[in-house]
Amino acid sequence: MHLLILLLSSFLPVQAIASNAAAGNYPLQHVSDGVYYHQGSHEEADNENLGAIANVGFITGDECVAVIDSGGSFREGELLREAIRQQTDLPICYVINTHVHPDHILGNAAFKADNPKFIGHEKLPAAMASRKQHFAKQFSEILGEAYQGTEFIEADNLVSIGKPLRIDLGNRPLLLTAYTTAHTDHDLTVYDVKTSTLWTGDLLFVERIPALDGSINGWIDAINTLTELDAEMIIPGHGPAFDGQKSEAWQNLLRYLTTIREEIRFIINDMGTIEEAIAAVGTQEAEKWKLFEEYHRRNVTAAFVELEWE
Repeated sequence: MHLLILLLSSFLPVQAIASNAAAGNYPLQHVSDGVYYHQGSHEEADNENLGAIANVGFITGDECVAVIDSGGSFREGELLREAIRQQTDLPICYVINTHVHPDHILGNAAFKADNPKFIGHEKLPAAMASRKQHFAKQFSEILGEAYQGTEFIEADNLVSIGKPLRIDLGNRPLLLTAYTTAHTDHDLTVYDVKTSTLWTGDLLFVERIPALDGSINGWIDAINTLTELDAEMIIPGHGPAFDGQKSEAWQNLLRYLTTIREEIRFIINDMGTIEEAIAAVGTQEAEKWKLFEEYHRRNVTAAFVELEWE
């Protein structure tokens, strides 16, 4: 099976499957057998795009379905659920949140009636508790009607660092792995054993500028770990899925983060300031990433604060 998927992915683009009008023209990408995702747009969240800016999707087994991130608004969660129902009538037994950022979790309540188990990193509950009030205020204004119905649902099952969790959808084992601080302090990946497909959450950004909300050192370490996995297909948190044998996407992210780290360290060692770093670090990366102006300065600021205390 793995060899067949790899051969097909070498010659064919990922197959697009458009949901019908009842699902709000919410297109899915069919990555491999039973694995689907909706590719988020490279934009900031607003009421027109419904906050659908991250990759979200699902995996079907013989007995049930697992949702991998639920969307950037309650309305996107509804659209994702409708898209699932266009593919299968199997019960939705799990909703897996890869981390707390609103473009990945605000659709959770759309699946509440399915009575799934919600799964996340062991540090996800604390991250959600500390941010939900801010998220509610900010995104109710940004998303408008698309936000209505949103609930911040805590995970039932938690994945501990160093203790991957194995769940089964019916002849469909999934391996969930929790990471030390990287993109955030609570990143989770999902590996579909049957098709050797890895969902990275926001440990991987493709085309869109990464957003640092954790540790630049930890993120670089996590990338080095993830690139050693022999996954045949990769679904990043943002950007198109790709053949796992192609490392360009990983290398682009690694180049960006290591460039920031090296240039900030040089400034710190030269007794420079954070203002100098914000003005000068990583400017050569500007043409290589979408939304560079919106996030790069924040990344430099976060990295500087971490690195000055090394």
